[in-house]
Amino acid sequence: MNNERANRILKALGEMGATQMLITDPLSIYYLTGVSVMPFERFYGLLLRADGKHAFFLNRLFTVPQEVGVEKVWYSDTDDVSAIVAHYVDPGTALGVDKDLSARFLLPLMERNAARRFLNGSLAVDRTRGVKDADEQEKMRAASRINDAAMSRFKGLVHEGVTEKQVAARMLDIYLDLGADGYSFEPLVAFGANAADPHHEPDDTVVRDGDCVLFDVGCKKDGYCSDMTRTFFFRNVSEHSRKVYDIVRRANQAAEAIIRPGVPLCALDAAARDLITAEGYGEQFTHRLGHFIGLNEHEFGDVSSGFDWPVEPGMVFSIEPGVYLTGDVGVRVEDLVLVTDSGVEPLNHYPKELEVIDG
Repeated sequence: MNNERANRILKALGEMGATQMLITDPLSIYYLTGVSVMPFERFYGLLLRADGKHAFFLNRLFTVPQEVGVEKVWYSDTDDVSAIVAHYVDPGTALGVDKDLSARFLLPLMERNAARRFLNGSLAVDRTRGVKDADEQEKMRAASRINDAAMSRFKGLVHEGVTEKQVAARMLDIYLDLGADGYSFEPLVAFGANAADPHHEPDDTVVRDGDCVLFDVGCKKDGYCSDMTRTFFFRNVSEHSRKVYDIVRRANQAAEAIIRPGVPLCALDAAARDLITAEGYGEQFTHRLGHFIGLNEHEFGDVSSGFDWPVEPGMVFSIEPGVYLTGDVGVRVEDLVLVTDSGVEPLNHYPKELEVIDG
């Protein structure tokens, strides 16, 4: 088990008034143990205790390495799981639980008075995962390097007569050829007015001259996700679309320019949003500026007006302003950024200048 990460979680949990935590999110368990299990309906949990008496609860159906650095507690389908877990919980103190613990496991523990009280300890895990250590940072860089290389090839898929679905269908092979393990999320490909829907799913729309071509794409490498958006134009671009593109690009750069430790996340959102609003498109920027990312494509933490967390070294999040004009055009420019001790390291390096695809 990664004791450094476990101790960071326990320290954050202690600030919330608890000394033990039951973690059931499979990715958070992977983060701590390196063990990957898909439990489906069965209980799967890792108990962290400040006194070091950790326990890893496993159904006998699960396959895990022989050595995981923590006590393994096995149970079968006919065992009373709540009784087994309660035996390892300190009943005299509070128990933190995560947001993934379902009521069918939580309620029996509460009925048994397994702990003095129960509290939502998810934030202790979320804030810890939100600050990447050196190993995670390098994995995030590697995933984004693949995404940069893939974007260069994706634009070559666009030609006269091609549909969004046809382009999207060829993206996985490109990722795999570049060394990725798969998608971090299904690719978003949008032509023309479809790009004005920020979450448009690829359909049978055929690209036309003058269309914007929006790619919101990401891959996984060694468990970690990448995510990037670039907006191109097919064969030509109108002055109106060029203006919208320039506004979004400048908003992206304005937010990235002020990233450094101590700056509130909400200030980054304001830097991009204020610029877009001053240009008359504030109401058409309809989402937060960014999200945290790591083992999940979207992790807890927003770059939005609702988050006043100070930026910390090791945080990785997206900067993705957009302007969406219904029935007309949609533009989004997105990078992932890594906060450093003195500023910021963009993880994406694919150019952001307006680019026209000849097709």
